Amino acid sequence: MPLDIPVWKLDEISMDFVTRLSRTQKKNDAIWVVVDLLTKSAHFLPIRKDFSISRLANIFQQEIVRLHVEFAYNNSWHASIKAAPYELLYGRKCRAPICWNEVGERVIEGPELIEVTNEKVAVAKEKLKEARSRQKSYADRHRRSLEFNPGDRVFLKVSPCRGVRRFGIKGKLSPRFIGPFEILDRVGEVSHRLALHLQLSHVHNVFHVSLLRGYKYHPLHVVSYPLDQIREDLSLAEEPEKILNRQERVMKNKTISFVKILWKNHPEREATWETEESMRASYPRFFL
Repeated sequence: MPLDIPVWKLDEISMDFVTRLSRTQKKNDAIWVVVDLLTKSAHFLPIRKDFSISRLANIFQQEIVRLHVEFAYNNSWHASIKAAPYELLYGRKCRAPICWNEVGERVIEGPELIEVTNEKVAVAKEKLKEARSRQKSYADRHRRSLEFNPGDRVFLKVSPCRGVRRFGIKGKLSPRFIGPFEILDRVGEVSHRLALHLQLSHVHNVFHVSLLRGYKYHPLHVVSYPLDQIREDLSLAEEPEKILNRQERVMKNKTISFVKILWKNHPEREATWETEESMRASYPRFFL
């Protein structure tokens, strides 16, 4: 369901994390992105991916709340000094974007500033409504109709992952589907609860409809899959089956041996080139 248009600036925010970055001198390896849903203004905060929730809350207070409170305070008129602190400190009024009504040094204050601010917020709301209408129209044209009912059987999407790392990141293979599983009931508008096997008891049994694929049940149809290899996040560790090819490449004046790996349960077109060194490190028994 689409989110409601925020009523005022910073009333509602969204957050995202950019991870798997190179570690900095301060040992940060991620960026925390905080976006105001009305104005779309963003803050980009360097963090470490292992920071706790309380640590992130402290950073939010120090880097975002403090920044806006300081700005509001220093640009507010004070009766004791008959001016804003910013004006006395720098010898001129702060030219905040909300005051750039037209080119020049015209100052907008008091009731007029409030009126201009309200007008700009109203414009932002209308623009957001227009953008969401366009996005919904586009999504509706490309959305598949997925309707399942209790008792239906469906396949569940998992993400195969090979164990080798390249540039510190584990590679992914094409998605696979396991099952079929029976749908027990519907949860909300877009999720379903599945009857999972006991081997999958560590996996939460409610899934978004986008992870499901319809299956026409037949009592003689048996599908086997490695339940014990499926992780809590629905990722699946894959194993190499055989080496299809070998080659050596010269990279930075160094010769590196590569092997083309055919992965179990995957067709040959999904074979990948891996360094022999990384494969030996991740799958030593494969080279015995």
